[in-house]
Amino acid sequence: MSRVGRRVCSVGVVGILAAQLVATPAYGQGTREEQFWLEDYGVTEAWETTQGEGITIAVIDTGVDGDHPSLEGAMMGGTDVSGGGDGSGGPVSQTNTEHGTLVASLAAGRGEEMPEPEEIEAEDFDDLSDDEWDEWFDDFLADIEEIYGEDWEDEIDEEALDEFYDTRVFPGIEDAEEDESDEEVDESAPWPERPAGVVGVAPEADILSLSLVLEDPNPYGPGTEDQIAQAVTWAVDNGADIINMSIGSGSQDWPESWDEAFLHAEQNDVLVIAAAGNRAAGHWSVGAPATIPGVLTVAGVDEERNISEDSSSQGIAVDIAAASEPLVGALPEGGYAMWTGTSGATPIVAGAAALTMAAHPELSAQEVKHRLLTSADSAGADGIDPEFGHGVLNVDAAVNGSVPEFNAEDYDTLEDWIRVHRRTDTDEQDSEGVPEDSDVVAGPEGEPRDLPQAAEVRSAQDWAGPVTLGVGALVLAALMTLAAVHLLSRRDTN
Repeated sequence: MSRVGRRVCSVGVVGILAAQLVATPAYGQGTREEQFWLEDYGVTEAWETTQGEGITIAVIDTGVDGDHPSLEGAMMGGTDVSGGGDGSGGPVSQTNTEHGTLVASLAAGRGEEMPEPEEIEAEDFDDLSDDEWDEWFDDFLADIEEIYGEDWEDEIDEEALDEFYDTRVFPGIEDAEEDESDEEVDESAPWPERPAGVVGVAPEADILSLSLVLEDPNPYGPGTEDQIAQAVTWAVDNGADIINMSIGSGSQDWPESWDEAFLHAEQNDVLVIAAAGNRAAGHWSVGAPATIPGVLTVAGVDEERNISEDSSSQGIAVDIAAASEPLVGALPEGGYAMWTGTSGATPIVAGAAALTMAAHPELSAQEVKHRLLTSADSAGADGIDPEFGHGVLNVDAAVNGSVPEFNAEDYDTLEDWIRVHRRTDTDEQDSEGVPEDSDVVAGPEGEPRDLPQAAEVRSAQDWAGPVTLGVGALVLAALMTLAAVHLLSRRDTN
């Protein structure tokens, strides 16, 4: 009798077993098959050159669970700026606590190693009574449904499932146990050789986690404005090469208090990458920090490279587009989830920037940005499109391709913007200066300049009157002469 309709929950090895019964080998919801951008965006080709070793990506977000299997070995430190964390950069309780872990996994996830078949033995289940085995198997099926959703039966090999129930031996284990050679398991066996879990675009890059609370008011302490300024500064001072900001606001403007922090990143050659924002959240236009000059702004597209209707704001600040749906990422405490949004497209680009930096260590942050933008696959209108920017990310081309020569004048900087737009009233007064041909001499600093004396004023009036009268008399004489000539000419004609 078929057991496909029965239900369950599982422990230990269940997640592994469930993975092997799907038509396409999978492990939980963190599989390479689901990460289509690794192949479609040229990431796997770029890995032949580098996997991002030596590059540090700072994730300014809700905190990262460094204990997740897919992030094992990726964390190099962190801090909390919210007042609600433990100081390590771990997840801080709030509405989207899991957000930072999802983001970090797409940038620099390590994946998970699949256990070898011999690690699961048939006798693991032989000691169970029939009732205990039925209970265990029901829990097992429930776990499959939880992982793969309501349509899980369409993905399951029913014959393999029935065989597993009848024999209590998972398909492929007997063959693996009988094979005493040192050869790897055959590719046709149900045990996939490919890594499981979530593999980031730069799986050898390091992660710095800066945890904050994206809620106002912050129940633990400082508001978002202060947290972000502090986080950016800390990231720069603690070795970040790239700062990932999968956060955004509904305002194109940013508080003046951010100027110093983002300028600090620019002057220390740190590349800041930010999400364009999501229309589903009501952000139709790109908002800060993505609007700050010098920041690399990321829009989102679906698997067919159409601009995401729900997950991508638009505007002149958009630089490049990357996958934003459907995405798979790591959840705190070892889980995985499907998700969407430019929050996920941004770490994909951050990972690509890490690969580019590792492959071209001589380049500045702006030059890395230049390689990413000029190597992108064309999309949208000619030139810089308000939805796609320069086009869709091409990681292999950014890492290994030839790009146009870099010209710093082609890219805005925050330093220039501040000089033009943050001028104070005092700056404007000081910039007026004194004409070189004037007789006015500026007094000592803090004292008013000397005004023209009364005698000087009168002398100016003295020459103005006679000149005006003289000019008027000349004009009157000329008019009278013209009138006389006109009158004489009329008489001659008569």
